[in-house]
Amino acid sequence: MKDITKIFKIMNKIKLTILIFIGVISFNSCLDDDADITYVASPTGEFMFSNSFLDTYVLTPATSGNLGERFTWDDANFNIETNINYELQKSINGDFSDSDIVGSTSNNYYDISIGDMLGYAAEAGLDNDPSTPEPDSGSVAFRVRATVGTGAAEELFSNVVMINLMLPEAAGSGPICDLDELWLVGAGVPDAGWGWTSPVRLGCNGDNIYSANVNFQNNGGADNNFRMFTSEGDWGSGLNFPHYQNEGYTIDQNFVDAQDGDNNFAFVGVTGFYHIEVNTVSKTITLSEPQSIGTCEFEILYLVGAGVPDAGWGWATPVELFCAGEGIYYGPVNLQNNGGADNNFRFFTSEGDWASGRNYPWYVDEGYTIDSNFVDAQDGDNNFAFVGTSGVYNLTLDTNNKTISID
Repeated sequence: MKDITKIFKIMNKIKLTILIFIGVISFNSCLDDDADITYVASPTGEFMFSNSFLDTYVLTPATSGNLGERFTWDDANFNIETNINYELQKSINGDFSDSDIVGSTSNNYYDISIGDMLGYAAEAGLDNDPSTPEPDSGSVAFRVRATVGTGAAEELFSNVVMINLMLPEAAGSGPICDLDELWLVGAGVPDAGWGWTSPVRLGCNGDNIYSANVNFQNNGGADNNFRMFTSEGDWGSGLNFPHYQNEGYTIDQNFVDAQDGDNNFAFVGVTGFYHIEVNTVSKTITLSEPQSIGTCEFEILYLVGAGVPDAGWGWATPVELFCAGEGIYYGPVNLQNNGGADNNFRFFTSEGDWASGRNYPWYVDEGYTIDSNFVDAQDGDNNFAFVGTSGVYNLTLDTNNKTISID
């Protein structure tokens, strides 16, 4: 009888062990099933901007550092507990075919400054100059894109709001800048060099936009560096390459950090005459072909003649003097003197029009003081004759002071 009882006890222990084993297997199986569960985001409906907007945002460069608007919005609904990424987007043409990301955040808000809005106004072609046909007001569209996941992410878009921007006009006021001008000094700007005798001036030629046509030099060494200054004659007012980088500027690829003691700009492009623009609104420093700046009777004066060998007596390649300010024409000119008929030339006010020529006596009769390196050629047209040493000179024709000079 004791043996039978003993056998039952052993069998009960075996059953209990089997039940525990089965339970463990079942529990692991449940864990495996849970690991295979996939939660699918299911975007639902729209989400909306939650802040109020002004009827019109009046923009001035003097307030460019101020808050323009704080965009806020509701949570996007993806029917899932997960982190959501938001992009504030803008569109100049309004239909978002030109969609541009203003910024990204995981928050439900994003700030833009008056300076940012001034940049958008410039993109939209707005202008506060009453003498030009460009409008002084317009609108820019904004929306928020919400996404979860990566790659082909699920997305939702908010409602679209139109922000009305206006640049106040003031008749005759001209462009407004925080500074009157910027100054370029350094060996990379050979007309200036490292000194204050003849610094190169970038004038205020747009709202917080400084520009000029400038000779830049690159000989692949220390003579291609320069620095910008906010005050003439003040070395302490210098702004070097890292300054603009740290301020978030996009800098033309022809400029790099000189990696010298002052981390100056280094010009690494092809030596020549360029238009440089420093736009403190859009935060860009760009180089382009020379162009007229300011107001002159003519945008460009043309030099043609054998004394200007890059032009010669024809209209294939006339040498151009661009308007560089109020009534001032300026540019580098290769002048030739071989002591004969091949040192003469003439100014023209209209490209391709021989009748628009202005010869030496024309300027004399207008009361101009003319550089001694030029004389009356005494040829059939009384052209200018260059009697100096052949070479490249900076030529300035100043209609205000009535002077023609070279250096």
